[in-house]
Amino acid sequence: TLLIGAQSESIAEKMIDAGASSATVIVNDYESLINSRLNLSKDSKVSVKMMDFENTDFADESFDLVYAQASISLTNRNKIVKEIKRILKKDSVLCVGEITALSKQYPQFVKDIFESSDILPLYHNDCAKYYEEIKFTLLYEEDLTSSLKSYYENTANQLKQTIETLSDQEKSYYKKLLNKISHESNAYLRLGADRYIGFKMLILKLS
Repeated sequence: TLLIGAQSESIAEKMIDAGASSATVIVNDYESLINSRLNLSKDSKVSVKMMDFENTDFADESFDLVYAQASISLTNRNKIVKEIKRILKKDSVLCVGEITALSKQYPQFVKDIFESSDILPLYHNDCAKYYEEIKFTLLYEEDLTSSLKSYYENTANQLKQTIETLSDQEKSYYKKLLNKISHESNAYLRLGADRYIGFKMLILKLS
């Protein structure tokens, strides 16, 4: 199994516990690599590597399952999905979570949120269509938009707790990131972004 994106370590370990012969997590920056490795025990069977999602080091048809939750909803999604198709075995499974746009038209402050994270959202009702047009078969689909509220509430609480533990120097160093997290959480919870941002999970088979 391959898991794409940071903070996938616990899922990878659950896959090992469920019988997967191997589980590899790939992240696309050094800080995520270090954090992921710190989150794993020394005897963990999960491997963590740093790679470009659209250009991995894996051989063709390497994986039975690729898992990517909110990690490939990016402006280079097409290239990433093309790479996923290359490394998936025929008739194997992609489990993907897509950050979506609930409306085809959305205000500038929502557009700014997407752009700041390099996200190119699919229209919520067209997620399955996108994958079906590139030779995936839809096995299961679920709207998980309702989970975003608790996600952003938890993010806001964790941000508050984190800021309290940081030194002035650390706050200065991480100022841009802290402001970004704060702005996005506030926009979703208080400014109405919840009317425009969705999340959908799909389980697909490579035809």
